[in-house]
Amino acid sequence: MKRFLPLAALLLAVGYIGSTLRAPKNPGAFDVNAFGRLPVLVNGRLKPLDTVARGSLLQLQGRQTVTTPDDRRLQPSEWLLDVAFRPNLADGYQHFEIVNPDVLAIFELRTADGQGDKRFSLKQLQPKIAELQRQARLADQVESAVRTPFQRGVMQLYGNLVHYQRLRHAFVSPESADFLGDLLKLQDNVKAGVEAVRARQAGQPHDEAAAKAMTEIGEKFVIMAESTTFHVVPPAADNPDQTAWRSAGAALLETFRTGAVNAAALAYAGFAHAWRNEKAEEFNKLAGLFRADLQKRFATEFGKWDAESRFNAAQPFYASSVLYALAFFLGLFSWLALPAPLARSAFWITAVAWVVTTAGIGTRMWLEGRPPVTNLYSSALFVGWGSVGLCLLLEAIYRNAVASVAAGAIGFATLLIAHHLSLSGDTLEMMRAVLDSNFWLATHVVVITAGYSATFLAGFLAIIYIFRGVLTRSLDAATADSLSRMVYGIICFATLFSFVGTILGGIWADQSWGRFWGWDPKENGALLIVLWNALILHARWGGMIRQRGLMNLAIGGNIITSWSWFGTNMLGVGLHSYGFTDAAFLALSSFVASQLAIIAVGCLPSRLWRSSGTAVARPAQ
Repeated sequence: MKRFLPLAALLLAVGYIGSTLRAPKNPGAFDVNAFGRLPVLVNGRLKPLDTVARGSLLQLQGRQTVTTPDDRRLQPSEWLLDVAFRPNLADGYQHFEIVNPDVLAIFELRTADGQGDKRFSLKQLQPKIAELQRQARLADQVESAVRTPFQRGVMQLYGNLVHYQRLRHAFVSPESADFLGDLLKLQDNVKAGVEAVRARQAGQPHDEAAAKAMTEIGEKFVIMAESTTFHVVPPAADNPDQTAWRSAGAALLETFRTGAVNAAALAYAGFAHAWRNEKAEEFNKLAGLFRADLQKRFATEFGKWDAESRFNAAQPFYASSVLYALAFFLGLFSWLALPAPLARSAFWITAVAWVVTTAGIGTRMWLEGRPPVTNLYSSALFVGWGSVGLCLLLEAIYRNAVASVAAGAIGFATLLIAHHLSLSGDTLEMMRAVLDSNFWLATHVVVITAGYSATFLAGFLAIIYIFRGVLTRSLDAATADSLSRMVYGIICFATLFSFVGTILGGIWADQSWGRFWGWDPKENGALLIVLWNALILHARWGGMIRQRGLMNLAIGGNIITSWSWFGTNMLGVGLHSYGFTDAAFLALSSFVASQLAIIAVGCLPSRLWRSSGTAVARPAQ
């Protein structure tokens, strides 16, 4: 039975991944998945509405599902349909996350009033919206880098409320009980109504009722156009610029010029009518007709939109994180019992998780048309992917579960970091002008990020060495020697890639800004990684350190690399600054403190290492 344990683990991992690849089912009679695959232009990128719904939920509340007051769990597209077409219901959903107690005090709320103790509804917030707006105006006058936690909390909540209002006005007017009926009446009376308005403006005899109705519907269109940044209406079929998408409000305002209601805007009003009145058959038929019409003009793009929706539903990085955690624990248990079967099981589960992560990164590259690293989110994915890939190679050589444990820890940690980085919005964002270069993204960015991966891997292997040496009796001389060789080899790799990546970055900077080096914080961080790795190698070659000294310095590399990766981005200065955040500062500070504590453990007197049973009882150097 022990011989079949690795095979069983492999089949279990593959089966789990297979279950995530099944096409998502509709929660009821409505084909909400078809609606979620409809396109929208946001921030310069065409994407499916499913992506908008998931990204919005992550931004508002940090998770992709919503629980209604009557304990129903809504899929992201269902939630978006309620926000857009049944706002009276959606305004009661507790999906605004508030964690700052001073911000809660504005609304006279307590954590006990919220779902999960920190999520609240628009109806709970509405009585004090004016005060929030006042506080937001005051906070907006302060530079983001020096805002207090309260001011940052105010700005975040205010931005989330603005985003929510943009969703409410993206398709129909939320103030209209029967927007489809309003548009059909407009279609029948637009000519007479426009003439009545013109006559009233000219002081001529006119039909006052027609002029008033036309003015009221026009005001609704203006509010819709000014209240959203979501462009859901495609350009006209005869428009040569097929990227000229418009908001529903802007498209409807053209009715007064053309005399005809835009067909796409009318379709979304039909969706609203069917959703509000529980007419599933009408909704599904309209979704099929609307999609078929768009596919005639955007056949190539539709393939990507459908693939992105399936990618969102599969959540490959979440599935990989589950497998990484399982591999981590199997690797740990292998040091206590059944070493060979559990070690091989951990290896195969890690391999499956790495393949899934590879497929996920590859899909993102295809959807975006870019190399793998374009922003902080994708850098977290790539750092974990690179480290785990190196771990698989090490485990194939040494077969002692050390690399599998490191792979599980790094893979899970980097995917957790990526999840938190996804809370700011779309992770497949458009490139800034200076970054719009696939060549440099594929060379400098990939190479320097590979250097991050290797440096972190060396540090995590060193942590395993310290923990096993002090806390367990499992670090025998052979294991210690293999760990030492792993760390040394990985540091050599990290030094090469960090150095080459830094030089390539200087060349790119020279082309972009006219100088090779400017002592920018990010540039200094990259240089620190090179210098630290070089210091480790020279100390080892010069006999200044032995195994434990090598491990402690490698753990110090985790501190240097984390500072270069995230710390420099939070300084509020330089060309690579993305702004200070409380969460990132706390996480970075906690990580640095933990690494310093582990280094302190690694410097414990050698007699404590002897008492743990390890064969590595030499003086720490």
